[in-house]
Amino acid sequence: MHRFLLKLSSSTNPLRNSKNQLPLILPRFLSSTTASESPPPPRTSHPSNRFISRSGHPYSADSFRKSRAFSSKSRALGVRCISSEAGRESIEYDVLIIGAGPAGLSAAIRLKQLCQEKNADLSVCVVEKGAEVGGHVISGNVFEPLALDELLPHWRQEQAPIEVAASSDKFWFLTKNRAISLPSPFDNKGNYVISLSQLVRWLGGKAEELGIEIYPGFSASEVLYDASDKVVGIATKDMGISKDGSKKETFQPGVDIKGRVTLFAEGCRGSLSEKIIKKYKLREEVNAQHQTYALGIKEVWEIDESKHNPGEVVHTLGWPLDPKTYGGSFLYHMNNRQVALGLVVALNYKNPFLNPYEEFQKLKHHPAIKRILEGGTVLQYGARTLNEGGFQSIPYPVFPGGAIIGCSAGFLNVPKIKGTHTAMKSGMLAAEAAFGALHEGSNMSTYWDNLRSSWVWKELYSARNYRPAFEYGLIPGLAVSAMEHYVLRGKVPFTLKHGKADHEATDLARKWKPIEYPKPDGVLSFDVPTSLYRSNTNHDHDQPSHLRLRDPKIPEKVNLPEYAAPESRYCPARVYEYVEDEEGKPKLQINAQNCLHCKACDIKDPKQNIEWTVPEGGGGPAYSIM
Repeated sequence: MHRFLLKLSSSTNPLRNSKNQLPLILPRFLSSTTASESPPPPRTSHPSNRFISRSGHPYSADSFRKSRAFSSKSRALGVRCISSEAGRESIEYDVLIIGAGPAGLSAAIRLKQLCQEKNADLSVCVVEKGAEVGGHVISGNVFEPLALDELLPHWRQEQAPIEVAASSDKFWFLTKNRAISLPSPFDNKGNYVISLSQLVRWLGGKAEELGIEIYPGFSASEVLYDASDKVVGIATKDMGISKDGSKKETFQPGVDIKGRVTLFAEGCRGSLSEKIIKKYKLREEVNAQHQTYALGIKEVWEIDESKHNPGEVVHTLGWPLDPKTYGGSFLYHMNNRQVALGLVVALNYKNPFLNPYEEFQKLKHHPAIKRILEGGTVLQYGARTLNEGGFQSIPYPVFPGGAIIGCSAGFLNVPKIKGTHTAMKSGMLAAEAAFGALHEGSNMSTYWDNLRSSWVWKELYSARNYRPAFEYGLIPGLAVSAMEHYVLRGKVPFTLKHGKADHEATDLARKWKPIEYPKPDGVLSFDVPTSLYRSNTNHDHDQPSHLRLRDPKIPEKVNLPEYAAPESRYCPARVYEYVEDEEGKPKLQINAQNCLHCKACDIKDPKQNIEWTVPEGGGGPAYSIM
């Protein structure tokens, strides 16, 4: 059901959420195509979350009219305006932000701080496709608080979910049976081991306290333009459309949500952000290289108290990946006897038989990892792609009508394996530019200028050659990166270029031998349906697939015979599988309801034939401790 969250407390904000309302527990989907080898464990409970899309309160413009009086002065007073044209409702704000992640919420908070400082009143709306704020957020995460210190200096006194200080850094080179300790290139003193999904929920509360309107459960499916080709907002996806395209009884048309400034904070490979980058040629504007990506797969375990060392940070290189494939693993000791374990695999790998999910299962059987996990329980599973292009791949982030912020633009510091602090800072800088454009007569280009003079730019510039050095393999990459890190410190007079785009890097299957992966044991390693259950992934089955084939013939005519069906392996949720049709011929079946919204398919498909679009609002994973 298409709805805005109707907030019913007695607060001065008529749309403020009731703190006493219980979260909606959605039914979770389990693929019926593959049986689990063992019954899945009980679901993990979700911490209290006030930002949950709820049934029983369908959105309508009438809800907004009842909540607040509207007049011709509403725009000047910073109040949203509502109109209805051609059967679609339209709502207008001063600033519209797409995505309630670290960048989007930091931008919203900074905007309202500036309103308080300058005695201004701008309406700010944040639209989030997840059913709840933080529900789609997944990251390692060893958090660097630099940007948060600037945004909310008193966070340490305000019960932020940032409690476990990094206490040690270990760096291992893994062979099949050994973990060889190396000097750690990481310096996590002053950083914290956290759950980013929990931090984002906390930021959502801070945003709401400032009067920011946050609406989870809304998928931004289309960019709106005016007659001069300026971005004026987004359209949310229609709800209640069946698989065959007909309207169900629950049908509700999407809403046009407009902003005088629109900020896109969709995260890595944002579907609308990518369209804007291409439409306005934002990479060409600054001669940026193509973006390159990795797929991160993560589990959170609860382990024995005797094995738990809060704040311990471990990174690895080497096994189980081959020397030509860039990537590594992480093991972070959180609080409450929890550890975050993950494997990151660069998506420019060549072997079409490589399966990142199965590589992750192998990792858990390494003696150094196994001894920590044994006797423990998996609490949650998830996956997401991340940007690895760094400095070379940052597009011009400003377009007519708004800007791109956070991981949608790509500010991850690869050698640090950190991007939250840079994403937050980019959102804050964009907010300052938006405030200046709306209140002080400047323009959004100040975002680009201030970004280049900020610590974000300096940090990414000094780290620019680390990732492309590994184009030549693990050992040359380690040598070059060590020289950069310890001796030259990013001051070399040249910038290395990235290799082929990730989808172009995939070799033909005839050049490689199939990889035989061991079967999961149900104790340390698991099949995909069991892991999916732990992600709490849910989509309405009866809706058009949000995973679209540009040419429906390519899977059977190209991907299967030439690349041995790589989509059945690079996807960590078994969305893509080949089944026999009525004639006994293999045919691609898309299990869209399994989708974790990781975007790997949009990136890695050899012919760029798969387009990831948003499903109905509220669909996807429901992370609580990731």
